[in-house]
Amino acid sequence: MNYRNIITIESGKRGGKPCIRRMRITVYDVLGWLAAGMSHSEILEDFPELTEEDIRACLEFAADREHRLVASVGVI
Repeated sequence: MNYRNIITIESGKRGGKPCIRRMRITVYDVLGWLAAGMSHSEILEDFPELTEEDIRACLEFAADREHRLVASVGVI
């Protein structure tokens, strides 16, 4: 899977935060729900417009972003 096919960033939507498939649901929203203890199935039940692949894309996006942050800090 390539999260770049799912995660979109539009300057006029949700303050330019990364969103899922041009919806108004942000990566941060999904990560927050997971951090709060919601399961994938609970998220999908509450937000039927999302898919399991969307949730995995959020996790992949966050992992990639963390990797780039660590790499950038290591260069300084």
